Amino acid sequence: MSRAANPAVNEALALQLGLSAEEWQTVLRLVDGRTPTYPELGIFSAMWSEHCSYKSSRLHLGNLPTKGPRVLQGPGENAGVVDIGEGWAVCFKMESHNHPSYIEPYQGAATGVGGILRDVFTMGARPLANMNSLRFGELDAPPA
Repeated sequence: MSRAANPAVNEALALQLGLSAEEWQTVLRLVDGRTPTYPELGIFSAMWSEHCSYKSSRLHLGNLPTKGPRVLQGPGENAGVVDIGEGWAVCFKMESHNHPSYIEPYQGAATGVGGILRDVFTMGARPLANMNSLRFGELDAPPA
């Protein structure tokens, strides 16, 4: 694609791509005050998205315990591993952000669970149980 075919890069486009006004200002600082190119803005938008940067959940995740004498593998790319004694360990993994479920609840949830299972397999474990325990709204309300 030629540069002429790209849309004009400005704050309005940054907001349309999911960046906040504050993030737009950070982008400008990071590229030394010049207007970023369209591909550069796309990269910032993708990398600072909820899916990649955990915008809405990072604050809450920081409150979870992640260290201790039985923690064999703490938070990171794959599942956490906890020593339960007698040579056994268990892996725990949760989907820690709301995208793509926020955009497309049913298919997004399937994508999330696929990633959870992948991260458990990556640690050499086999899934024993899987659940979706997060729900918003009244318990007797029908699914949306």
